[in-house]
Amino acid sequence: MQILPELSEEPVQKKVSPNEFTVNVNKIDYKIKPLYDYELVGMIVSYKQHDGNARLHKRWNDHLNVADYCVLWGETAVAKTLPKLNFWNGQFTCNFSTRDQQAWDNFNPSQLSNNHLVAADEYLRKKISKISIGDQIRIRGKLVEYQNLNTGGTRGTSITRDDTGDGACETIFVEQVQILKTYTSMWRWLMYVSLLVFILSLLLYLKAPHRSRDN
Repeated sequence: MQILPELSEEPVQKKVSPNEFTVNVNKIDYKIKPLYDYELVGMIVSYKQHDGNARLHKRWNDHLNVADYCVLWGETAVAKTLPKLNFWNGQFTCNFSTRDQQAWDNFNPSQLSNNHLVAADEYLRKKISKISIGDQIRIRGKLVEYQNLNTGGTRGTSITRDDTGDGACETIFVEQVQILKTYTSMWRWLMYVSLLVFILSLLLYLKAPHRSRDN
């Protein structure tokens, strides 16, 4: 896999005036408090898409959080031992493990973040949902705190890459998302080929002449 040079950059954040604003998603109003301008370039190693009508998001009436993406960058993204690390998302967390000591030694947890991506714009929400594991991406937006104005529930954000545990995730109000390079694995390629073969077979079947059977 070719890693783009942009992934060597650390995330960039710049403090902004906390001018609050309100957005509406699925007939729910949310108050957004921006804290920092934020730009992240990295590679997706795990993700979890959310449904506001299921599980805890349903209980909290949170339709704003589109997905959580576990992203890494820097030397960790180009380490030859990266395939020996396992990544997976919990409900709100990014987890990782390995049995390989060298892979662990080459891994820098400060070059990994779990990102709660929130967006009100439907185009951005759909674009976020198309991101997959292995894709190299750029996200621009704001690190924010937000509040559900119907329930009063709130969510904060991390503002450093060095924290761990509860509250260590970045909450990004997405203003721009770009897939710099799509990861085309053999599995994904075979999936597309299989889908194409199925569609062609179906079209040929529908176009073929059919003869009724007399009982």
